[in-house]
Amino acid sequence: MNTPRDYRCHLRLRVRWSEIDQQRIVFNAHYLTYADCAMTEYWRALALPYEATMHALGGDVYLKKASVEYHASALLDDIIDVGMRCVRIGASSMVFECGIFRGAALLVAVELIYVFADPATQTKKDVPPALRAVIESFEAGNEMAELRVGSWQELGAAATPLRTAVFVQEQGVAPEVEMDALDRVAVHAVAFNRLGVAVATGRLLPGQDGEARVGRMAVARALRGQRWGRLLLEALVRAAQGRGDASVLLHAQCHAEGFYRRAGFVAEGGVFDEAGIAHITMRKMLR
Repeated sequence: MNTPRDYRCHLRLRVRWSEIDQQRIVFNAHYLTYADCAMTEYWRALALPYEATMHALGGDVYLKKASVEYHASALLDDIIDVGMRCVRIGASSMVFECGIFRGAALLVAVELIYVFADPATQTKKDVPPALRAVIESFEAGNEMAELRVGSWQELGAAATPLRTAVFVQEQGVAPEVEMDALDRVAVHAVAFNRLGVAVATGRLLPGQDGEARVGRMAVARALRGQRWGRLLLEALVRAAQGRGDASVLLHAQCHAEGFYRRAGFVAEGGVFDEAGIAHITMRKMLR
């Protein structure tokens, strides 16, 4: 029996008015859109930024065949759970199954057959062993990112491009503000995906009067919402606890306040500007 628990990757969606047809049910073609959205979520769950990953692997993934089996209809404002899994990898093909559920009820089953191919000629190529290994490991239930904690000398080369992309290019922070002398005295944490690419980073500054300070928290844009930031923060807090700090302080960008609240941090004071971005001070007591 096909159930939501058969899938490790899930995407929750609400049915919108624009997706309803004259029968007041979801128009049949939209289910393929739901499956495509779940496919994007699958790459995110693998900790693989799609475009950069395909460029590194020397190919791209093209849809060869899509099959849809309809069991029941989704209705306006239904919350649907779209599960995605890879069931078979051939020499050049990858077969995915998508289940679209309302609660435990299977509404639609989709099979997607992709071919790994040369993007210039769209002629098939063997699925790279590295990509095969990542997918098989994910489906086996393994973690997709490896967390490393160390010095700037050890991790700076990996952290710098990611911090530059997030803070300098995306948020407009001046490079001379983003990279400072404190990097060389801080403890750094970097999460690497299965291809060895840094996908998240943060730092822990030396404690002052028993209080540590966390900063430079950055997650690759395409991979946000996949727990990598939370894993980093937990690692940095553990490092502070390990050296005996009584509390951890950070300046949170206001849009990320909820993320830090869920991790046990409490906001203090009002909003202030730092590097042209609205921040708020937050603190977590460790003892």
